[in-house]
Amino acid sequence: MSFKRISFLLFTSIFGITSYSQRYLADIDSLFFLKDTVRPVIKRFENLRITGYIQPQFQKAQADGAPAYGGGNFSQFSSSRFMLRRARIKIDYLLPSAIRFPKALFSFQIDATERGVIVRDMFLKLFETKKSNFSLTAGLFARPFGYEVNLSSAFRETPERGRMSQILMPSERDIGMMVSFEPQNKNHKLSHIKFDVGFFNGQGLSGTTDFDSHKDLISRLFIKPYLFDHIELTGGVSFLRGGWKNGTKYVYEMGKAPNGDNIYTVDSATSNLGRSSPRHYYGADAQIKLKHGWGETEWRAEYWFGTQPGTSVSTSNPGTLPTSNGNPVPTYVRHFDGAFLLFLQNIINTKHQLMVKYDWYDPNIKVKEMEIGKPGTNLTVADIKFSTLGVGYAYNMNTQTKLILYYDIVKNKSTQMEGNKTDLKDDIFTCRLQFRF
Repeated sequence: MSFKRISFLLFTSIFGITSYSQRYLADIDSLFFLKDTVRPVIKRFENLRITGYIQPQFQKAQADGAPAYGGGNFSQFSSSRFMLRRARIKIDYLLPSAIRFPKALFSFQIDATERGVIVRDMFLKLFETKKSNFSLTAGLFARPFGYEVNLSSAFRETPERGRMSQILMPSERDIGMMVSFEPQNKNHKLSHIKFDVGFFNGQGLSGTTDFDSHKDLISRLFIKPYLFDHIELTGGVSFLRGGWKNGTKYVYEMGKAPNGDNIYTVDSATSNLGRSSPRHYYGADAQIKLKHGWGETEWRAEYWFGTQPGTSVSTSNPGTLPTSNGNPVPTYVRHFDGAFLLFLQNIINTKHQLMVKYDWYDPNIKVKEMEIGKPGTNLTVADIKFSTLGVGYAYNMNTQTKLILYYDIVKNKSTQMEGNKTDLKDDIFTCRLQFRF
């Protein structure tokens, strides 16, 4: 067979089958399981897969310098921008066993935009081959927590993950090691169950190395799709137990003032220095999909709550020990909750899709909005609750290309704090074109 024909078939096998590509982060790409009629032709390349996607977009904010969780804050004197939100290439190498179940998977992904080039995934996944029920993953990969965090940006219907995801799980990935139970044999009585548990550094991609010795234990139990007539059900529960080092002996937690106000009280015991402040998350999610003549109707719900350490002005997970002018700052421990609610509806056919999403993140559930900014409480902008209502439309031009028009209505509760006494002007319109292969 000529080199030209082999090259054509190789190109077709790698780039031409898009509807089966990887939907969830760190999963196995089903393109590895090609039809036997194609395999003999590309046998030398059958274990290698190249996938990717690009997301150029235009955004218009409600005001110059608007804060945004869809690509970062706008520049001080700008309310509109073109940008490459994501542009990624992923290379996977799968080593199959003699019975065609996976034996080992190496995965590497980069993101290259006008803001720079960064590695997004770099991990090795080793499979137990006696019964093909367990696997071990090590390297840089997605944390096994929640549904939205693990849904790939190439398949996620809305332009961005919610505010809570981005603050508590920045970059979605972390360096660590994970054991998974996921039977590869579809006839296994537990083939519909996936259970992950692992230890991670905790700082994600925001730091170059772990700045303390405290590790995060993260686990997730996921029930794969169950189909009842025309209804598909999935769901899961997640757990994270970790923390990060106190840089000083001063640890602030919520308490009561003599007049009954909710205020931060300080524990200044010397033993606090170097001790871990708790980072504990609990999550549950469910997805219901109804298949009908127009396509699909889908509802998703996900709720998180727990305890999050931070600073006086931030609840985001740090990549390095938080400092001010080179000096460590006190730790603030808050109790939070939040949720993601999504409704998806095909119109006329699967090419047209409407979406409505509501999410909220309350970083401090123990205070009322009008207490924030009150003298003596020490409450700051980091304690304000935000909610976002997103409404959008997607036009699927083909299986690889789609256009998204989406508008985020962002609301913050009124407080007594200067600059946050009324709702900020931070609504965002996004027009995105996406192509994946």
